[in-house]
Parts: sequence; C-alpha cells; structure tokens
Amino acid sequence: MRLTVFAAATLALIVAIAYITYRSAQLLKEIEIPFNLMLSPVENGFRLLLILLCVALGRLSGLPPGRLGWSVESPAIDIVIGLVLGTVVQFALHPVTRWAVVRFGKWVYSPLVILNILPETRRQWVLVPLALVPAALVEELLFRSLLLGGLSVLWPAIALAISGSLLFGIMHAPQGPLGIIATGVVGFLLSLLFLWRWTLLSVFVMHYTINLLQLVRASREREWLQRYWGRD
Repeated sequence: MRLTVFAAATLALIVAIAYITYRSAQLLKEIEIPFNLMLSPVENGFRLLLILLCVALGRLSGLPPGRLGWSVESPAIDIVIGLVLGTVVQFALHPVTRWAVVRFGKWVYSPLVILNILPETRRQWVLVPLALVPAALVEELLFRSLLLGGLSVLWPAIALAISGSLLFGIMHAPQGPLGIIATGVVGFLLSLLFLWRWTLLSVFVMHYTINLLQLVRASREREWLQRYWGRD
C-alpha cells in the first residue's frame, strides 16, 4: 500500500512540476521580468519545499536509502565522474547550439530562460550559482532518485529512463525544438549515469556542472544572444 501511494504521488508530482516549468518558460515570452529569476525568494522557497517533499516521499516509500541513491560509497569518484561528464556534455552542446541557431534561426531555440538568469553583478555571480544548487537537486531527486530509484521496483528502469527523459525534454518546449532535444538527451545521459553509479551525488554534480558552465558560456556571449533574440 505504501509503495502504491508513493508511486502515485511521485508521478503526480513529476507531471505537476513539468507543467509548471513549461508554463513558467512560456510566460517569459509574454512578459518581461525585471529581476533575475534565480534570485526570486518565492521560487527558491518553492524549490526548498519541493526538496523536503521529495525526501518525505522517499521515506514514505519504505525503500532503503541506497535504493533511492541516497548513499555514497565512493564520493570522490562520483564527484570526479560528475565533473568530467558534465564538462564534456556542455562543451559538446555549445557548438551544436551555435550551429543550429545560425543554420535554422530563432524558431529552433529560445535563449529567454538563460538571458533571464544571467548574473549582472559580482554579488549575483555569487548568489546565482548558489541558487542553482536547489534547482539541480530538486530535478535529480524527482527524475533520478524517485522516478528511477523508487519506481524501478515496479517498472523496468530503462523504460522509466526513456519516458522520464522524454518528459524532461517536453517540459523545456518553450526553449524550442533544440531545447527539447538537448534537455531530453541530457536527461537520458543523467539517467544512465544514475543507473551505473546508483547514487544521487554523481548525477547532481554532472547536472550542476552543465548548468554552471552554460551560465559562464552565456555570459561571454551575452551580446550575441541579445542580438540573436532581438534584445538591446
């Protein structure tokens, strides 16, 4: 009974978060946000609440912490693996993104999300990377720990990895077709890493590394991104 409730609650939460993320990104096309989205107290408070909810769901499942990836046998190895894979993935995505937007134009990719979270000051360069921590953690808790670790006792892990990656890509649809494909592929790679290492640490480090390097890359190309999207 506990496992059934856990499965239903986990799936409902994942679908709800996917929809909220999709709608939030859509709204960026309709309204201009006068502040950095990553520094919104409401959004950060909501992410912390989601983290607590994910932990509560994991405990509700009755599964051992190791099953959910909440134990670490070789932290140094997992951190190095996450750093290396995150760096490789980001450096591979960057030239593909540049080629696609030059070749196909605005319809293939929208940089609105990244433009709305780019730090403007030194203080923001401290705060935004800190805010990326709960943002990456909540997605890994949902899509790797609870979905793969928890629900794989009921359904095949590879099927969950594929379906979760598809949903992960679709929830980024406002970023354009390239955003869907890129995030879907990255989501699947994160799932494969989780199934290999079976720990939240490695996938969190990989996810955070990708996000942070994307931020650094975008800051160096801020003017190009603004011209590409037609912003002053």
